[in-house]
Amino acid sequence: MASKDPEHREEEETAGAEDEDTGAQVAPIVKLEEVAVTTGEEDEEAILDLKSKLYRFDKDSNQWKERGAGTVKLLKHKETGKVRLVMRQSKTLKICANHLVLPTMSVQEHAGNEKSCVWHAADFADGELKNELFCIRFGSIENCKNFMEMVQEVAESQSKKEENKDASTAAELLENLSVGNKQTEKKPKEEAPVAAKESRKSDAEKKDESASST
Repeated sequence: MASKDPEHREEEETAGAEDEDTGAQVAPIVKLEEVAVTTGEEDEEAILDLKSKLYRFDKDSNQWKERGAGTVKLLKHKETGKVRLVMRQSKTLKICANHLVLPTMSVQEHAGNEKSCVWHAADFADGELKNELFCIRFGSIENCKNFMEMVQEVAESQSKKEENKDASTAAELLENLSVGNKQTEKKPKEEAPVAAKESRKSDAEKKDESASST
């Protein structure tokens, strides 16, 4: 006996239509073009890339607060050689940390957890420089050690660059000073002919004086 319920009959027709394959192809109404997305990392190369979870110490509440879970990278600039630490959240790609690895930066193991380490940095993740205390946790002890060793290595290399820069600056200053000394040494030699002329003139005047007296 056929059902008189229209809703039930409509559901049966809809189900039959879904099972039927017509083989027709529908062309898209709007054609989407690829858009180039810039991340600001185009001139840098990643020397470290590890999954982790980042925390920031909140002074007001005196406790650690999660900044996000994602990938932490050490990016080295291809021209300047400077290295910065960047971390983005895995889903939203929001920046959790963004700061340079300076010679003064020191990473230490977090007390009681071999998979975590802490460090201080002047961070720019929120659009302004803030002195932050970070704690990062990795999935393994090995990854944590790799992170600490790489940061330490980068900090030491940046320190050597600063020393070389200071040495070259000092060399330039010494060179300028030596050039200045050479210029000051030339001045008495240039003044010598003038002094000779004055001495000759005085001798001539003496002869005139002796001639007039006779």
